[in-house]
Amino acid sequence: DREGHRSLDEIGGQGIFVKALEQALLSRTIDLAVHSLKDVPGEVSPGLQLAAVISRDDPRDVFVSTKALPLTQMPSRSRIGTGSHRRIAQVKAVRPDLETCPIRGNVDTRLRKVRIGEVDGVILAAAALLRMGWQDRITEYLSPEVFLPAVGQGTLAVEVRTADMEMIELAVDINDSTTWHCTAAERAFLRTLGGGCSVPIAALGIVEDDTVRLEGMVASTDYTRMIRHAANGPASDAVGLGQSLAEKILSMGGDKLIAVDEGRDGTAG
Repeated sequence: DREGHRSLDEIGGQGIFVKALEQALLSRTIDLAVHSLKDVPGEVSPGLQLAAVISRDDPRDVFVSTKALPLTQMPSRSRIGTGSHRRIAQVKAVRPDLETCPIRGNVDTRLRKVRIGEVDGVILAAAALLRMGWQDRITEYLSPEVFLPAVGQGTLAVEVRTADMEMIELAVDINDSTTWHCTAAERAFLRTLGGGCSVPIAALGIVEDDTVRLEGMVASTDYTRMIRHAANGPASDAVGLGQSLAEKILSMGGDKLIAVDEGRDGTAG
C-alpha cells in the first residue's frame, strides 16, 4: 500500500492489490497467490483461476467503539470510520444521523484511531480481529440480518495460473467444499449484478443439508435506497443460484441502483 494517503477509489478500488499479485503470477515471479476473497474481483484475470478456498472464518462485520456502545446506541453525529460503500450504506440504513469517515491502514492502525479519538468507532471484519486474537476489543458483532457482509468475507482464497496443473492439484487438497459453494454463489451474484467498485453490494451464502441459502443486497451510490432479497438452491448449482438472485434483484429495481462506469473493477464495495 504505497499510497495510504489516498482513498481506494482514487487509486483504483480494492482490486488494485489483487492486480499486483496477479501480475506477479502471470510474470511467473510467484506460483500462487493467497488473497482475502472479498478483495478479489468477480472476474479474475485471463490465464488465472481460483483453485481453492480455506474453511471460512466468521463472515460478520464487527463494531469497535470508544464508548463500548453498540452502533445503534452511539450518540448522534458520532464519527464512524469506514471506507467501504457497502458498510456506509448499511450504517445509513440503521443510523442516518451518524457520520462516516474514510479510514485506511491495517487493523492495528484503525484500532489506534479509535483509541486516540480520531473516530468514535470503526467497522471491521470479524475475521481480521479473530485471527489476531483481539476478540476482546470487539464491542458488537453486527448481525447479517441487518448488516450483510462483503462477498467472500472471512475467506482466504488461492489463485494460480490456469495451465499450472501442479499448483492446481496442490491447492485442491486444501479446498473446503462448503465454503466453496457459499462463495461461488456470492461471487456469481456479484458478477451478474456487474456493479462498479463504488456500488454498495453485499451477499452471504450459508449451506444447510446440501442447500445454499443466499441473501444479497444492492444500494444506491447516494445510500438512499436499498434492495435485499434471499433465495435457496442446491449447493451443486451454487453459481446458478447467485445468478438468479442477482437477476431477481435487478428486476426489483436494482438495475436503477447500479452505477455504470468505465472504471469498475467488479469488487464488492
